[in-house]
Amino acid sequence: MSSIVLRDAVENDLDRIAEIYADAVTIGTASYELEPPTRAEMSARFATLRGGGFPYIVADTPDGLAGYAYAGPFRPRPAYRFIVEDSIYIAPAAKGQGLGAKLLEELIGRSEALGFRQMIAVIGDGRPESPSVRLHEKLGFRHAGKLEGSGYKHGRWLDTIFMQLTMNGGTDRAPDAESWPERRFRGEAVGQ
Repeated sequence: MSSIVLRDAVENDLDRIAEIYADAVTIGTASYELEPPTRAEMSARFATLRGGGFPYIVADTPDGLAGYAYAGPFRPRPAYRFIVEDSIYIAPAAKGQGLGAKLLEELIGRSEALGFRQMIAVIGDGRPESPSVRLHEKLGFRHAGKLEGSGYKHGRWLDTIFMQLTMNGGTDRAPDAESWPERRFRGEAVGQ
């Protein structure tokens, strides 16, 4: 897949983002939502992440927007502020062409630049042969846990796999006081 442009997502991308996500919800098992969210809900989620300064990117191809990815808070409590959770969704016609790797590499780079120390993947239907599991393994994520039978969708029980990537030295040194997560925690205005 040539001529891919990775860029920040904008409000005008949300119709296509909602369409891609709706497919993942109705047909796939990566998301444990059972009904696709409304366009208004997708807009609210987008506004929360972008308003919080988290990276949210899309992949433009000659055929249009083919995928998106974002990093968001792993958990809301402040001690988790140096950890982000990644999410990646690819349009059905663009799957298996390396787009997920490009999006995840970009997302990792942007998250590292902000000063995050860990990225967590929470993978629904985390079978070992899952494309998402294989993608995260390829990019250096290590397995960090499994919740057996944690979801029920499409008539079957699904396992959730946790994978983790260390960034910026992980826990080998104290947090950078000027990192985005630390400045945000102190309530300083932070732009991306």
